Amino acid sequence: MIGMDRYLDAYVDRRMAAIVEEWDLATQSDLGDYTRRLASIEEEIPKQRAFDKSAAEKLSELERRAAVLKGRR
Repeated sequence: MIGMDRYLDAYVDRRMAAIVEEWDLATQSDLGDYTRRLASIEEEIPKQRAFDKSAAEKLSELERRAAVLKGRR
């Protein structure tokens, strides 16, 4: 079995870049600034919620106005 272990280790070593790419695995460099990126995204959440609320209100007003215009015909 030792020969098989060495063979598999060598195979994985040779193909590591392809395996990471194919399986879409994260690398240490991918995760290096993870906490900073996460904090940045979390800071955007309140802004996105405010935008969603504002957009929903504007859409409701536009729908109301469209209904009024349709009623005039």
